[in-house]
Amino acid sequence: MNDKTYNGWSNFATWRINLEIFDGVSLEDFSGVVDKFTEEEEDGEMAERTIICEPYVFAAQLSDYAEEIIFQGVRYDERRPSNLMEDYARAFLQDVNYIEIAEHMIEDYTREQA
Repeated sequence: MNDKTYNGWSNFATWRINLEIFDGVSLEDFSGVVDKFTEEEEDGEMAERTIICEPYVFAAQLSDYAEEIIFQGVRYDERRPSNLMEDYARAFLQDVNYIEIAEHMIEDYTREQA
């Protein structure tokens, strides 16, 4: 069987990183993802508007954030070889679908704001 989905996610790595790293994290925790502003409508009333960045842009921030959390305290030095644990962690992260996580977080945020 070639079905690699896991608990409704595209694969186990995506599900696990979303659960362990991003559970309880909001779009507003990331700079530049949500932009709220007030503008005047045609009838003279003021209305609050929200702009959310594209999922692929947010996905890059999610990837950087996950690596920062996971490798916290690990200094990168290109002169030293990485250890086995770090290699496995980096290989695992390669399978994460950050765009899927970004889309999910954006949908949740949009639903909460409605």
